[in-house]
Amino acid sequence: MSLLAKLADVQAVVRFYGTTPPREGSPPEVVETAATRLIERVKRLPLDGFVVYDIQDESRRTTAPRPFLFTRTVDPRAYAKRLFSQTWVPAIAYKCIGEMSEADWRAWLDETARDYSIEYLSVVGRPTSRSKGYPLSLTRAIRLAAGHEHRFTVGGVTIAERHGPQSSESARMIEKASRGASFFVSQTVYRAEATVRMLADYARDCAQAGVTPRRVVLTFAPVGREKTLAFMKWLGISIGADTERAIQRAASPLAKSIEICRANLTQILEQDYVGRVPLGINVESVSINKDEIDASVDLFQALSGVLESRLPHRGRTLIP
Repeated sequence: MSLLAKLADVQAVVRFYGTTPPREGSPPEVVETAATRLIERVKRLPLDGFVVYDIQDESRRTTAPRPFLFTRTVDPRAYAKRLFSQTWVPAIAYKCIGEMSEADWRAWLDETARDYSIEYLSVVGRPTSRSKGYPLSLTRAIRLAAGHEHRFTVGGVTIAERHGPQSSESARMIEKASRGASFFVSQTVYRAEATVRMLADYARDCAQAGVTPRRVVLTFAPVGREKTLAFMKWLGISIGADTERAIQRAASPLAKSIEICRANLTQILEQDYVGRVPLGINVESVSINKDEIDASVDLFQALSGVLESRLPHRGRTLIP
C-alpha cells in the first residue's frame, strides 16, 4: 500500500521518522555520510516515511535565551530527495512559508516539482504571529500547494496545547483540511491529556460538520540530558513538572523518557475516537547527542509495539 493510500485509510498504521538535514555549507561527502548513517540506523524499522524538517530561527517567539545556537541546514527538499532515492521510502519535506509572497510561493512549488520531484509537503506557518502584514496566509499556501499541477500531498502541523474553548485547534485543522491538507503532524507530545482532548473534540467536530477526519501523526522524542530537556521546553514543547522531575531523577533518564512516551501513547489510544480519526506516530531526536539519537530508534520500536497491539495494521515497509 502506498503512503498516499495509507494516509487516507483509517484502518492503516502510519509510522514516520523525523530528521533534521545537515548544517548548511556541509561538503557533499558530509551530507552523504549523514544520510547513510540515518538509513543504517532505521533500516530495520517498519517505516512508512521520513519527515525532513525545515529549521527556523524561533528566537522572536520567546524572550528566553536559546539553549543551542541556531544554524541553518541544507535545503530539506534536497535531503528528502536523497533519502528517497537511496531507500524508496517516501520523504515529507517541511516548509515554513515565512515572509514569502504568493508569487514567491508559486515559484517555490514549481521549483520543488521540477528540481526535486518531492511528492509530500508539510506546510507550516511562522514561529511568531502578528495581526497583519504577512503577504501569504497559511491556509492560502496550503490551497495553492494542494492545487498545484504536480499534485502534491500536503500536510500541516497541529499543537494540542493551544486547543481550548477560546482557541480551537480542531477548527484550525478542519479549516486546513478544507484547503487541501491531507494529514497533520503534531508537536512533540509529553502531555497525553492535551492530545486526548484535542482528538476527542476533532472527532466530534468533524462528525458535526459532516467531514472526514484527516490523519493525525503524533510526534514523540526521547530526552536524556538537562540541556536537551531545556531545549525542548524552549521550543514550546509542554512538559509537566512531574514529568520533568521523573526524567531528571531516573537512574536512566533516556529509558524513563521512553517509558513516559509509551504510557502517553497508550493513554491516547484508549479513547473512543480510535477508529474514527486515523492516527500514526512520528519519532524524532531533537538532539545531536549519540545516546539520544540511538534512543530514538528504541522509542520507535516501543511505540510501534503499542500501535500494533491497539490498532489495525495493514502492511509494513522495510528499507532494503
